[in-house]
Amino acid sequence: MRVIKAENLAKLYRLGGTRHNSLRDTLMEFVRFKRGDRHELWALDDVSFEVEDGVTLGIIGRNGAGKSTLLKILSRITKPTRGFAEIRGRVGSLLEVGTGFHNELSGRENIYLSGAILGMTRAEIQSKFDEIVAFSEIEKFIDTPVKHYSSGMYMRLAFAVASHLEPDILIVDEVLAVGDTAFQKKCLSKMRDVGKTGRTVLFVSHDMQAINRLCERTIWFKDGRIEQDGETSSVVGAYLHEQSLTGAERVWDDQAAAPGNEHARLRRIRIADESGSSVSSVDIRRPVFVEMTFDALNDKKVLIPNFHFYNDQGVCLFVSHDWSDEWRRTPRRQGTYVARMKIPGNFLAEGSVFVTAAVSTYEPFEIHFVERETIVFTVVDSPDGDTARGDYAGQLHGVVRPLMDWETEFKPKP
Repeated sequence: MRVIKAENLAKLYRLGGTRHNSLRDTLMEFVRFKRGDRHELWALDDVSFEVEDGVTLGIIGRNGAGKSTLLKILSRITKPTRGFAEIRGRVGSLLEVGTGFHNELSGRENIYLSGAILGMTRAEIQSKFDEIVAFSEIEKFIDTPVKHYSSGMYMRLAFAVASHLEPDILIVDEVLAVGDTAFQKKCLSKMRDVGKTGRTVLFVSHDMQAINRLCERTIWFKDGRIEQDGETSSVVGAYLHEQSLTGAERVWDDQAAAPGNEHARLRRIRIADESGSSVSSVDIRRPVFVEMTFDALNDKKVLIPNFHFYNDQGVCLFVSHDWSDEWRRTPRRQGTYVARMKIPGNFLAEGSVFVTAAVSTYEPFEIHFVERETIVFTVVDSPDGDTARGDYAGQLHGVVRPLMDWETEFKPKP
């Protein structure tokens, strides 16, 4: 069943405007308008999409792309300038720290207030009360006015309320970044559980790993419009590649400008899947191929292609060389070569992987070219529970993520 329908949504903000609280304000606004000082910004422009119940929808984009404006419209905080949005069911939203609670009321009182706003009875709220307090981890302060809470405490309680009072649609903005790492993991796990119960979740985040793990569908916003809407791994891959200076394939048509020297020059490097198609994102369970095409310009050198792999923190994951007997001691004949390396499935950890390509001679040592971070691809972990992650939704550290064999033997007491 469709729970959200947005059609031709648009939101206009007039920058530099004033509130007309007096005749002076009205006159100054008129003067600014005549001078052309007032600027207009379309935070959203002609946005249309639909969401079915039970879907966990990711929303991504750069700051100022229109994500938060969309959520405020869907949460009925602000009205669109044009278009409309139909929403079926109760909406629980967590958009920014400082909204949703009354500062003079205690945490306890705000829990009951939030439930009442959602249309719940006092008995229904009471049945969830202990669970909300336990999840928020602020039992000692539950009867303290929330105006005395830190931003982290406020966010803990706000998320606990929004996620436990069983809204039909849960809307969560980047506000989770306020919390500590342990609580962020807890929130991500809770959102995953909410999605499994058949409720709809809209999740805005700049954490692409969290988006990949939680969301089966993602919408990418750019300059107030939908740039791409579809399966999460492909949308996230396209978004990351636009944000970086490179993509999953690079070609040098002008050999005079290509990396290299008088012995070897790079022609092409790309990421490919099992079918041989160039891809920007790969399933963590499937093998991925890194392919380099280069020219040997004479018959003098033993040319060894090699790849260096880095994560987005700049940590070297591993280095691989072509050590096949055919080439490791034999000078290559003049011509074009295609070197392909296979990375098995369930080896790399999720996230962005940057590839540096090089061709070297080792005896005596000489680097013919090295093109640093020339391409990038995204490894997407599966939410299906059949990878090393299992059904754990939090962050898994490490530069690799192999799927290891385990044996557990039960030995009963005699």
